[in-house]
Amino acid sequence: MEKVSALKDQGNKALSAGNIDEAVRCYTEALALDPSNHVLFSNRSAAYAKKGNYENALQDACQTIRLKPDWGKGYSRKAAALEFLGRLEDAKATYHEGLRQEPSNQQLKEGLQNIEARLAEKSMMNPFAMPNLYQKLENDSRTRELLSDPSYRELLEQLRNKPSELGTKLQDPRVMTTLSVLLGLNLSEMEEEEEPTPPPPPKPKETQPPPPKEEDLPENKRKALKEKELGNAAYKNKDFATALKHYEEAVKHDPTNMTYISNQAAVFFEKGDFEKCRELCEKAIDVGRENREDYRQIAKALARIGNSYFKQEKYKEAIQYFNKSLTEHRTPDVLKKCQQAEKILKEQEKLAYINPELALEEKNKGNDAFQKGDYPLAMKHYSEAIKRNPNDAKLFSNRAACYTKLLEFQLALKDCEECIKLEPTFIKGYTRKGAALEAMKDYSKAVDAYQKALELDSSSKEATEGMQRCMVSQAMRNDSPEEVKKRAMADPEVQQIMSDPAMRMILEQMQKDPQALSDHLKNPVIAQKIQKLIDVGLIAIR
Repeated sequence: MEKVSALKDQGNKALSAGNIDEAVRCYTEALALDPSNHVLFSNRSAAYAKKGNYENALQDACQTIRLKPDWGKGYSRKAAALEFLGRLEDAKATYHEGLRQEPSNQQLKEGLQNIEARLAEKSMMNPFAMPNLYQKLENDSRTRELLSDPSYRELLEQLRNKPSELGTKLQDPRVMTTLSVLLGLNLSEMEEEEEPTPPPPPKPKETQPPPPKEEDLPENKRKALKEKELGNAAYKNKDFATALKHYEEAVKHDPTNMTYISNQAAVFFEKGDFEKCRELCEKAIDVGRENREDYRQIAKALARIGNSYFKQEKYKEAIQYFNKSLTEHRTPDVLKKCQQAEKILKEQEKLAYINPELALEEKNKGNDAFQKGDYPLAMKHYSEAIKRNPNDAKLFSNRAACYTKLLEFQLALKDCEECIKLEPTFIKGYTRKGAALEAMKDYSKAVDAYQKALELDSSSKEATEGMQRCMVSQAMRNDSPEEVKKRAMADPEVQQIMSDPAMRMILEQMQKDPQALSDHLKNPVIAQKIQKLIDVGLIAIR
């Protein structure tokens, strides 16, 4: 058994260091010697999950549960593997099963909340994926009879599994009727508000199992607990020397409890001795793993190491340990701190990359390539120059010119907006914005851009000629319906409006009953979307 314990510890260290293959090897060798050890299967499941081998992670998690069905960690491992495999409903059922065995397990509770949130989000994105789909359709007179038709049920399953096909099915009146039921809309009255849903019943208060009474503990643990309490009191009073003394006594009485070592680490953290803090945290983790301590305590020690690096502004190391902590136990505070460290590190790397001299070199290379007509190469150099000097408006203007030459008008427009934001008085930002909009045949907006340029420089030949071209083109415009539709559907905002099932239903109703327009225009959100479709020429009001 000593060899099993040594292999397990070796695997734990390899896993913590990110050496996944070595960790799997150690756990596998240990399992060959002790095939009924549920902790080894659980640890190997975690290693497989880190490696991305979720099928094996699931098999090991199932074996963990078979060996120890009352251990919550096994259910957490299984649910995590199922979630990675996309089997969200099965993961939810596993969390419920685990909570029946261990009702107070916080990780299972949080996992269940997360999976329910993901399922709810998925349901909102695809109304046909809601869990009570058939019940809702059965309860509504408009769809009750349709359910007796096998082809209708087949259609529902098709849209549940492939929501991307909804657009091709909207001509089917059954789909429109079904959407009206699922989205809470009434086709005859076109109410835009969803049916109110009754508030969920209040959750019953959770009852935590009572901690073991002090008199039931062995004498050494009772003494350790008393020392810990004395240490905590001193810690709160910032009397760190006394706190350390009591925590050291607690460790002497009960060396198998990692909490007392973690408390020592907390004292050194407050004193600013981060090296000693980390040393004690690592020791606490080793003791915790040896004695099968609650994974939340392991996570807490790892998070403290991360916080110590964060305090020293060593964000790369902080992120590494925050992620290790989150692997053991996911908590909002640690996740937030990890994201904060990642954001700071990214900003630092971005700032470290800034070099105006190198930016100028890249800009000159871009100008040479542009003059030669090699626009992709020019764009590459301008993009590198922007990374080197992201506050130079002229670089965005130059790249916008490249995008326009490459017919990437939306990207050109975006760069022009950034150019204007950085330097509102730079005339080329407006003329190039006008050129991009003109190429997109959005003449009214192009005229506005050219007008802004003329306000800055009334003698601008480029702006004057651009405005004249747009006014002539607008007056002579005679696009075919196909051209209008093609141009409009290239606009991301129009794509979003037209892919909205509720908006398509409103447009269909307006086509049948033009009087309905005045009702819909009372809703400012819908009115704004309809105005956009009028502006691009997709619909006309007569």
